[in-house]
Amino acid sequence: MAVAAKRVKEQLVKPAKASPSNSVTRADLCEAVHNEIGLSRAESASLVEDVLNHISDTLVAGDNVKISSFGSFVLRQKGLRVGRNPKTGEEVPIEPRKVLTFRPSQLLRGRINDGATA
Repeated sequence: MAVAAKRVKEQLVKPAKASPSNSVTRADLCEAVHNEIGLSRAESASLVEDVLNHISDTLVAGDNVKISSFGSFVLRQKGLRVGRNPKTGEEVPIEPRKVLTFRPSQLLRGRINDGATA
């Protein structure tokens, strides 16, 4: 079990190979799990989906998600405010809503600002 945990940690430190659009997709994450941990492609896809679903379900339930050494997904409640239609100048009420923000950890900020790829 300790060997598998070490391999997972090593994979998390390596940068994922991005798709041609310079974004890491679910498929990229599944492929990284498949290559580094050795699970089948179907098991890798299932694992990635389970993790993403757990994060999504937690946020939908109204709780924040904190991932050590990565960052936090934080829900904020925004109150009622008055906006303005830029074309007509008419005032329009903007209803209260929840917004999702991401706050990177100090470690991730440091890696981004230093250009480190570990």
